[in-house]
Amino acid sequence: MATAVQALQSTPDHATDAIRRVTLHDQIVSRVRDLILEGTLPPGSRVVEGALGSQLGVSRTPLREALKTLAGEGLIDFAPGRGAVVHAISTRQAQDILEVLTGLEAVAGRHAAVRATDAEIAELRRMHDEMVACFNRRDRLAYYKINFDIHARIGELSHNPELIALHRQYSARVKRLRFSGSATVEKWQAAINEHEAMITALEARNGNALADVLRDHMRLIWERLRNQIED
Repeated sequence: MATAVQALQSTPDHATDAIRRVTLHDQIVSRVRDLILEGTLPPGSRVVEGALGSQLGVSRTPLREALKTLAGEGLIDFAPGRGAVVHAISTRQAQDILEVLTGLEAVAGRHAAVRATDAEIAELRRMHDEMVACFNRRDRLAYYKINFDIHARIGELSHNPELIALHRQYSARVKRLRFSGSATVEKWQAAINEHEAMITALEARNGNALADVLRDHMRLIWERLRNQIED
C-alpha cells in the first residue's frame, strides 16, 4: 500500500485526477456490465447479490448501487419477489427499438457530416482503426465496446443535446443484443466493412451518404439478431 501511495505522490496532478475518477462504483458497474454482455449473466437470469458480491470481492451495498445504474442502462430489471434480473428483450420490442435507433442515427449522421470538426472526425477514424485492430486479434469484448462508442460518438457529433439524449437512451436498451450480433467471423467482418463505409462518408462530409449507410447498417443489425432473439 505504501508503495502505491508513494507512486501517486510522485505522479503529476492531472494524472492523479484521472485515476481518482475511476471509483469503486464505476469499476463494479463496468465488471457486471461485462458479465452481462459476455453472457456469463444470461438474459432472464436472477442476479444473486451475495454470490456475485463474493465473486467480485465487494459488499452488497455498492453492488446494489451498481445494479441500479445498470437498470438505468436497460440491462437490469428489478422484479417483485426476485430482485435484480438480467433484462430479456422480446423480438417485437427489439425491432421497435431498432426502428427508432435507425431514424436517430440517420439524422445524427446527416448533422455530424456538417457540424463535426476535422479533429472530431479524425478522432473517430482513430477509434475505427483501433476497433479493426481488436477484430484482427479477435478481442471480441474490446471490439464491441469501441463499436458501441463509435455509434455513441456519431450521435454526439450531431451537436444536438436532445438527439444525443434520445440516442443514448435507446442504444442502452439493445446494448446486449448488439454485442451478440457479431457472433460469427463472417458477421463480424461484414460489420467492419459497414463501419468503414460510415467513416469514409463522414470524412467526405457527405451527410446523405452517411445517413444511408447508417440506415443500411441498422437494418443489417436487425437481420443478424432476428433469428437469435426468436431462438
